[in-house]
Amino acid sequence: MGSGEGREVKIFDITLRDGSQSKVATRIRLEDLLKIAEKLASTGIYGAETWGGATFDVCVRFLREDPWGRARKLKAAMPGIKQMMLIRGQNLVAYSNFPDDVVVKFVRAAARNGIDVFRIFDALDDVRNHYMVIKAVKEVDKIAEGAVCYTISPVHTIETFVSKARQLEDMGVHQIAIKDMAGLIDPQTAFELVTSLKKAVDVPIHLHTHDNCGMGMMSVLKAVEAGCDMIDSVLSPFSGGTGHPCTESLVFSLERFGYRTGCDLAKLTEAAEEAKKIRSLYTEFEAPYSGVDCRMLVTQIPGGVMSNLSAQLKQQNALDRIDEIIDEIPRVREDLGWIPLVTPTSQIVVSQATFNVLLGRYKIIANHTANLLTGMYGDTPAPVNKELQQRVLKGQKPITVRPAELLQPMWPELEKKFPGLSDEEILIHAIFPHEAPGYFAARKEQETKKAQTSARGA
Repeated sequence: MGSGEGREVKIFDITLRDGSQSKVATRIRLEDLLKIAEKLASTGIYGAETWGGATFDVCVRFLREDPWGRARKLKAAMPGIKQMMLIRGQNLVAYSNFPDDVVVKFVRAAARNGIDVFRIFDALDDVRNHYMVIKAVKEVDKIAEGAVCYTISPVHTIETFVSKARQLEDMGVHQIAIKDMAGLIDPQTAFELVTSLKKAVDVPIHLHTHDNCGMGMMSVLKAVEAGCDMIDSVLSPFSGGTGHPCTESLVFSLERFGYRTGCDLAKLTEAAEEAKKIRSLYTEFEAPYSGVDCRMLVTQIPGGVMSNLSAQLKQQNALDRIDEIIDEIPRVREDLGWIPLVTPTSQIVVSQATFNVLLGRYKIIANHTANLLTGMYGDTPAPVNKELQQRVLKGQKPITVRPAELLQPMWPELEKKFPGLSDEEILIHAIFPHEAPGYFAARKEQETKKAQTSARGA
């Protein structure tokens, strides 16, 4: 037996959500996801991430599929597997804060539709933005997983991350996730961070990393050696590069080291064959470059952000300025308090850096940048640039309370505005007000066509 000595390591396969998001822009339709889910159901994995992140947005905006139906049907296809969602704290599945009453309604609806584990993160790592989601998850007797966003900056240290984890444990989370959204955690840091977390908190530790910089599998192994309890991975056709470490390779390797995963490699291989077929149907949505890109070890800019930036600069005939923008990004990040680069903060930093290079430094302060400087999104990891902050505050005081405390309840008004609709339908209107009318019109048209087809069949 290897060094694992029979210790259990739980595997969360995240092919159906982050795997799909990282490789084919979340465009896989439910009927195809179910084919993979049916194969995953008997593999012995502990959990599957199936929902949250961009799935809700893409279902409403592009696929015209019921996001709630997706959660329900994937849970039904894998009844014995914990179903996990990624929830952006007070932002839910959108890009700005919602009032507490909407947060509570959303969590209750998600739980009702099959979500067992809520991975809660905040783009600024302000734990106050976790508070209401954690409370709501505990009230419905589901699992609250508090995520600490891993990033590299002069103000981020092992102790910073451990301190956030302690605060989340004090808020009552059941487990802690290290959320490494850009694949930046190296094996040594993974070992040190997990070792420190295991000493500091009593709840299980869950590692989520990507393979952008080619370090994923090494970092996972060192995290497991340090005592990490749960690991995220994806089926081989979705693994590597902008994706994640591979489930089959991970299970095989960990078992050889003497750890127990409870997974059946033969069945995982069958699921991977199905995933390969499904991925081949969505090649039009493939990321332009989804392999290993080690520039991030220097720039810390996630690969998806780089490809979007390149595309936008091309449209503006300004691609020749990209190196200047890359140099400007860390300066803007410092001005904005060394915030992690994850949705939506990565977009805020990159947009402002682009304005600075193309139009002159802070000649224009974008609205989102201004909101961040005023404290509307929460506390930043380090103090923001005071001079810029004074420019946008114009003599006002910065926001120091939990930002959602400044938001008025919305639910009574929403119920009046949309009588006769279910909570799930009202939530679609609340979260994506501009897209919802088109979504519901398209769904009605689909149902009419289906009814006409079955009437003809009869």
